[in-house]
Amino acid sequence: MSRTPITLGAIFACALGLGNAKAEIFANGRWIDLSHAFSAETIYWPTAEPFKRETVFAGTTQAGYYYSAYNFSAAEHGGTHIDAPVHFAEGQRSVDEIPVGQLIGPAAVIDVAQAGAADRDYQVTADDFKAWEAEHGRLPDGAIVLLNTGSAKCWPNREAYMGTAQRGEEAVAKLHFPGLYPEAARWLVHARAIGAIGLDTPSIDYGQSKRFESHRILFKAGVPAFENVTNLNALPATGATAIALPMKIEGGSGGPLRIVAFVPAS
Repeated sequence: MSRTPITLGAIFACALGLGNAKAEIFANGRWIDLSHAFSAETIYWPTAEPFKRETVFAGTTQAGYYYSAYNFSAAEHGGTHIDAPVHFAEGQRSVDEIPVGQLIGPAAVIDVAQAGAADRDYQVTADDFKAWEAEHGRLPDGAIVLLNTGSAKCWPNREAYMGTAQRGEEAVAKLHFPGLYPEAARWLVHARAIGAIGLDTPSIDYGQSKRFESHRILFKAGVPAFENVTNLNALPATGATAIALPMKIEGGSGGPLRIVAFVPAS
C-alpha cells in the first residue's frame, strides 16, 4: 500500500486547522529561516546581559551512552527576539499574551537597503510604505511587515552592525543603525491594520533615538516588533507567509524568537 509522505507544510496547515485545499498552499515552496542563532557572538543592547551557555555534561556516560545538556542565560532583548507591547506600554500584552494568530500572516517586505547603506541613521518613512503600496497594493490586514535595511550582512560585527562594539551606558550614545520613523509608525497604526512589524537592526527605533517613540506608538496600539531579523533578501516583496513564534515567557516584555517564512513555488 502506497503512502503519501507527510510534509512540513502539511503539518503546519494541520496545526492551523486548514482544510485540504488550503493545505496545498504549503505543499510546494521553501522555508526561509529569518533568525540568527544564539551564541557567544550574538549581539545584544550595550546594557543588556549577553547570551551565555555553560556545559552541564557532554560526553559518554558511565553507562556507555552519549549525553549532553547545557544551561543558558540571557536578557529578554537580544539576538533575534520579540518586543511585546508591554515593553513600552503599561497594561498592554506581555509576550505570552500575544495571540498566536497575530504572529502569523502575509509577509510584506519593504526594501530600503540602499537608503540604509547610504545613511546608517536612516528612518523608514510613510512615503516608503506608500511607494511599496503603489507597486504591490495595499498592505494586507494582519500583515507581518518586514523592513530590510541591509543591516543583516554586518552580523555579527558589532561595530558595523550597530555603530559601536563598546558595552555599558556610555556606548548607547554611539549607536548608529536604521529604524522606523515615528510618523511612519503612527501612519501604520492609524491608516493600516498590520499584525506585527520586524526589521534587521537591534531596535525598531533608530540608533540615535532618545525617546523610543516608534516603540511607544506601536506598542500602545498592541503591535509587537521583531528585532535582529535576518535573511530578508531571500524573501519576495509579497507572497510569503511569516511565522514568528517567541519563547512563551509568562509576563515577559520580550524573548528569543524563531521567525521563519514560507515562500510558495512560483
